[in-house]
Amino acid sequence: MQLPLFYLLLCISLSLADQPVSNVSTSGGYKNVAYFVNWGIYKRNFHPQNLTAPLLTHVHYAFANIRPNTSEVYLNDTWADTDKHYPSDSSNGTGQNLYGCAKQLYLLKKHNRHLKTLLSIGGYSYSPSFASAVSTPAGRATFANTSVSLLANLGFDGLDIGWEFPANDAQATDMVSLVAALRAALDEYSRANNLGYHFLLTVAGPAGPQHYNTMHLQAMDVYLDYWNLMAYDYTGSFSNRTGHQANLNPSSNNSASTPFSTSRAVGDYLAAGVPAHKLVLGIPVYGRAFTNTAGLGLPFSGVGPGTTENGVWDYKDLPRPGSMEMHDDEAVGSYAFDHEKKTLVSYDTAGEVQRKLEWASGRGLGGSMFWEASGDRVGNESLVGTAARVWASKGGMDVGENWLGYPVSKYGNLKAGMPGE
Repeated sequence: MQLPLFYLLLCISLSLADQPVSNVSTSGGYKNVAYFVNWGIYKRNFHPQNLTAPLLTHVHYAFANIRPNTSEVYLNDTWADTDKHYPSDSSNGTGQNLYGCAKQLYLLKKHNRHLKTLLSIGGYSYSPSFASAVSTPAGRATFANTSVSLLANLGFDGLDIGWEFPANDAQATDMVSLVAALRAALDEYSRANNLGYHFLLTVAGPAGPQHYNTMHLQAMDVYLDYWNLMAYDYTGSFSNRTGHQANLNPSSNNSASTPFSTSRAVGDYLAAGVPAHKLVLGIPVYGRAFTNTAGLGLPFSGVGPGTTENGVWDYKDLPRPGSMEMHDDEAVGSYAFDHEKKTLVSYDTAGEVQRKLEWASGRGLGGSMFWEASGDRVGNESLVGTAARVWASKGGMDVGENWLGYPVSKYGNLKAGMPGE
């Protein structure tokens, strides 16, 4: 298969494998972030090796879990995370060695020195454990220490917090204290081991005012390297009407279709004191479906099937057969409607991604983030690739080097730097 020219050029420009390790984790430029989910290796058959590493600057590995009673952060699927043997893995190694997705991500880092990896903690399913786990100084210390221990053992460049979402002011205050504890623990790990490297700390930020208005955004920002704005899921099975699930702007002639908007969320974050360059715009790599409906902004009943979850279709599976793709230029959102089956799916195409990122660049935002990598297409219609092209035209992506030295890892092959691999 012949690769697109932009892909080849990016492979050349971003290949830094022979460069020495620096003590700086970023060098400016736009971020192009993708979440990789460990459950994707099962039904989706999507593995770290399938990531388009030359087109990305950061990969967030989702998710580590939290024990609410002890505040320990731990791996919930160790077979996927550390144990699975891929065909290239030797079965003759001595001692305790790292395998699974964590090893494959490290190898991606080793051969793509611009690529940074972060361990993401929480997410929708595990978020209920946050409130009790981080409600005391002792709990936050355990959370921070066990998180950094995972980073040190598994070879990550940083940590990402996905608390969806603090429910009140007390929890919002605890979240500030949590990111402060994490920042201190990351810095102490680097100092104690004479690494001289700045390990990253990020959060997944909500785009709904009912959530971000509860949070202490400016107080948190002091400790964070960037924010991943979850600018999607504006409508879905939980809504009363169909609508755009990731629109940039509100609609003036069909307001029911845009109960939320990315432009408002971005404006509110900036007004709250989050610097524009630290705000990374989230984009869905999936669509949300509605059945038994007459169109956009109208009532519906049910959501129907999906790729692996009811009502949620991977971008690569859209539009569905028999549907007509429509583009809303005012809202900057697209959808596909099947007039015969009365089914509507809201999602972003490459065109919407380009328009969103042109808008983001004009406002000084720091880059793009995709949830999640397995849903993307390959080639010129790739959403991740579209973002890489946009950022290349705007001065380039973040090519600051990752970190490869983990002297206290319990895994011998990682501690040695995966020699020969």
